[in-house]
Amino acid sequence: MRFLFASDSFKGSLTSEQTIELLTKAANEVFPGCECIGIPVADGGEGTVSAVVSASGGSIVTSEVHDPLMNKITAAYGIIGGNRAVIEMAAASGLTLVPEKLRNPMDTTTFGTGELITDALNRGCRDISVAVGGSATNDGGMGCMRALGVRFISDDGRELSGFGRELSDVAFIDTSGIDKRLKDCRITVMCDVRNPLCSKNGATHTFAKQKGASPEMIDILESGMCSFRDVIRSQFSIDCDMIEGAGAAGGLGAALHVFLGGKMQSGIETVLELIDFAATLSGVDLVITGEGCTDSQSVCGKVMMGVGTHAKAQGIRCIGLSGSLGDGADKIFDCGISSLQCIIDCPMTLEYAMENAGRLYYNAAVRMFRAVRAGML
Repeated sequence: MRFLFASDSFKGSLTSEQTIELLTKAANEVFPGCECIGIPVADGGEGTVSAVVSASGGSIVTSEVHDPLMNKITAAYGIIGGNRAVIEMAAASGLTLVPEKLRNPMDTTTFGTGELITDALNRGCRDISVAVGGSATNDGGMGCMRALGVRFISDDGRELSGFGRELSDVAFIDTSGIDKRLKDCRITVMCDVRNPLCSKNGATHTFAKQKGASPEMIDILESGMCSFRDVIRSQFSIDCDMIEGAGAAGGLGAALHVFLGGKMQSGIETVLELIDFAATLSGVDLVITGEGCTDSQSVCGKVMMGVGTHAKAQGIRCIGLSGSLGDGADKIFDCGISSLQCIIDCPMTLEYAMENAGRLYYNAAVRMFRAVRAGML
């Protein structure tokens, strides 16, 4: 038997790499001498860079950049194949970088993300994928673009710094100074949200509250974002309210698309492409995937959906082994998953399950492989 293991992390308890180790041990207990292939995966969120680098034999590099409050920090990203960069914008502009008492999207910027892109350009990368989850920002991507040479000018001729509070001040956008190397780049925006830039479903109304915005701030930011949208539409004939994902990361999705020609793509699809997952499936008898909780959201660009869909396309069975099953978990059966298993084996608290995740996962994996051997799965 040849097995392929490609599970997401179980947040707070098991990493993707740990699931591979446990599955390999369990598989060899039930199928002595079996061949086990393990690939760490992620869906474009936290852990994407490490998963891609690990699976592709790439490298982690670091650069001194600015965080959302413009303090200097050291941020990491990945390089694979010599000229492909994989960047998590959260490494430079993420919410976790801002102390809770200082969270205010009026005063945060994506400038550091632009600095990471510049560093990648300096290292010769011309294929750059940017994962846009977990941001602390609502600046329309101004900060990121400013770091790349775009100038945002106010009505009275001032050059703006690129914070959320300045959205309403943008009267003209000067792209003449943008880094010329970007013309030769392929930019992929790893994005699994479909929110437009503005409106009740846009960047501000959907995400600003979790970034520290009060109701009053949300009204100000939304007004500014609408004004920013109108300037873009007037100058570049692009309506960001018609672009799915433009509202991701407080509008960074819009900026990457408008100014860099970025292509919106599912996070998990980008990851699977970067690690050449389709080729890895060759000769595999059974795929095991999973995640912390499988529910209705699992079919919205998550790891299990991507892995299962690719396995199904090659006629390979795929089983899901998850921490828990929630409402709508059965929807995943439409994505190539033939069976769903859960690691919980008796009534227990979430805290207990997370503290004992390794043991529970291993025991469940052994049960699953025994059922496979018996022909039940």
